Amino acid sequence: MEWCKSCRSGNASNCVELRQDLSAVRDSKRPGVSLPVARDAVRELITKLCR
Repeated sequence: MEWCKSCRSGNASNCVELRQDLSAVRDSKRPGVSLPVARDAVRELITKLCR
């Protein structure tokens, strides 16, 4: 599965990354550890942030 980070992060290595299917997040400094999240919660967060 692919991971995505914000385009605003540039080449920084201290980013929160989101799994492409929206089911987990991780710290780019610790790519082996991820936190599962509810897809609906992620969608709602993105919607609120993009207003």
